[in-house]
Amino acid sequence: MSYKIISKKELCTNQYELVIDAPHVVRNAKAGQFVILRAEENGERIPLTIADVNKEKGELTIVFMAVGYTTKILATLEKGDELVDLAGPLGKPTLIKKYGTVVCLAGGYGAAPCYLISKAFKEAGNNVYMIMGARNKDLIFWQDKMKSACDKLFITTDDGSLGEKGFVTQVLEKIMNNEKIDYAIAVGPMPMMRAVANMTKDKDIYTEASMNPIMVDGTGMCGACRLTVGGETKFACVDGPDFDAHQIDFD
Repeated sequence: MSYKIISKKELCTNQYELVIDAPHVVRNAKAGQFVILRAEENGERIPLTIADVNKEKGELTIVFMAVGYTTKILATLEKGDELVDLAGPLGKPTLIKKYGTVVCLAGGYGAAPCYLISKAFKEAGNNVYMIMGARNKDLIFWQDKMKSACDKLFITTDDGSLGEKGFVTQVLEKIMNNEKIDYAIAVGPMPMMRAVANMTKDKDIYTEASMNPIMVDGTGMCGACRLTVGGETKFACVDGPDFDAHQIDFD
């Protein structure tokens, strides 16, 4: 089976979007799930979260930053090239239902999976706020797509080069102080997700965190994504990647 690259785009510095022909994957794919792929015959297997799907065309979109061996190889592939392997969808999808007011917090390259998650919550009848954060404006991508997937988009940058200067937690605090939030989900770096969990716990807002950053093998065999949730040992790849953020032992 071939996994041909339909299009490739550099979204921002060192960050890429690949659209791949993968009808068997997208047929059952849901927000929050991931795939495992190999870029070359003798290459490693890596998990990447599903960023978007086109079920009519059978197209899968992934977004990645070229930082490791395999992602750097992925970044060299062009339209018409093929991946060696592609398996998925894997992991438990984000539980989508009507909560009321939902806030999706996207940090750095964690923004990509938030598109499908936010879109699904909006389609379920929620009022959805999206807060995207990055170090600077050059690392913010998919603004138009994100706007279409939520009711209101907020952008923060550490240096103030786009949107509000500061972190996603500052915008979250303003929203929490002005209205009732029924559910929040954070996808991004560990410190960001931990900070969100600490803030929403005080307000008793049910919050989930996507623990996909710690996944390696993606099948539960390597144990690298082991974490403690509510005193129990879990694996991000097979038990998650979404967990109750207030129950996660971030330490």
